[in-house]
Amino acid sequence: MTVSWFGRARPACGAILAVIVGAMTALAPLFPPAPAAADEPVLVVVDAVRSEPLSETVPVIGRLVALESGDIATRVPGTVAQVAVRVGERVKAGAVLATLIADRATAERDLRAAEVAAVEAAVASARARLALKRQEAGRLDSLKASPAFGEARYLDLRQEVQIGEAELAQAEAEVGPARAQLRLAEIALADSTIRAPYDGVVTRRFADVGAYLQTGAPVASLIDDQLLEVEADVPAPRLAGLTSGAPVLVQIDDNRVSASVRAVLPVENTQTRTRTVRFRTALDAIRDRAANRAVTIHIPAAPKREALTVHKDAILYRAGLTQVFRAADGRAALQTVRLGDATFERFEVLDGLAAGDAVIIRGNERLKPDQEITISVGSGG
Repeated sequence: MTVSWFGRARPACGAILAVIVGAMTALAPLFPPAPAAADEPVLVVVDAVRSEPLSETVPVIGRLVALESGDIATRVPGTVAQVAVRVGERVKAGAVLATLIADRATAERDLRAAEVAAVEAAVASARARLALKRQEAGRLDSLKASPAFGEARYLDLRQEVQIGEAELAQAEAEVGPARAQLRLAEIALADSTIRAPYDGVVTRRFADVGAYLQTGAPVASLIDDQLLEVEADVPAPRLAGLTSGAPVLVQIDDNRVSASVRAVLPVENTQTRTRTVRFRTALDAIRDRAANRAVTIHIPAAPKREALTVHKDAILYRAGLTQVFRAADGRAALQTVRLGDATFERFEVLDGLAAGDAVIIRGNERLKPDQEITISVGSGG
């Protein structure tokens, strides 16, 4: 079969390809592959085998808990005039969450302020009258040697001075309660504005405009997601190593952060035989922080001991053997090892390596025994 291209007969494409493939197959034995080039040095990264304290741990599932959270309530009754926040909004301490209609509270404050002014004026008046009586008594007392001195009038003035002193004391005594009533009215007026007691995020809103709230009724729920602790229910047999201040590691997704025991609560769950433990930790590196988010706490399962450890990336499993490549005299030396417990990114070495040995952790996948290597600048070893 032929097809016509631009008026000229040409063989079909499929036929041409078949002829070319057949020719290449027939001629292949006549052209053997070129010999492989000599192995060039392989660039590798090494890490040192080291002796370090090894602590066997067991994972316990815990959670993040907020140190400050809860419903924010009104301290005075009243009708809601405004709700200033929505669910999900982040607020600062002191920010307005809602306001109540405050006309009654304003009037009460003004009334109490007028009462304070009245009693203070009464004190001033009593003080002035007393001063006048004392002045009259003083002038009469200076006339005792004069024929114009009147004994009866002098005694009356002394009595009037005593009465004036009592009236002044009474007026002054009324100032304190009046000022206290004014302060209570000012507090009630200030309490008609409900404010956030701490930084946080609004998680729920309970009130709407026009609703009447009794004292103690919740307005909104607030949680401080920046001030969190770790909490876990730890089996009672695992509590021996969790003394106050004991260090642990907390894993959140791929992040591991250091933590310490803050408190072991003295209450045991009779059904699960666990006790609640609180851990103090810094979560600045964790962006997605939320209360009740699950975390894993690695708590001690046995006392610490010194052990040789090797990086997990150095381990190779070949033909049923556990092996590593050591960097020795610029070459890769294959070494069979025996491993113990795992601890995060390292394994305990029971046999086959010594402290300070440089093992290859990058570039070891395709290495051959005794192959020449070049150690990357900046790698350990």
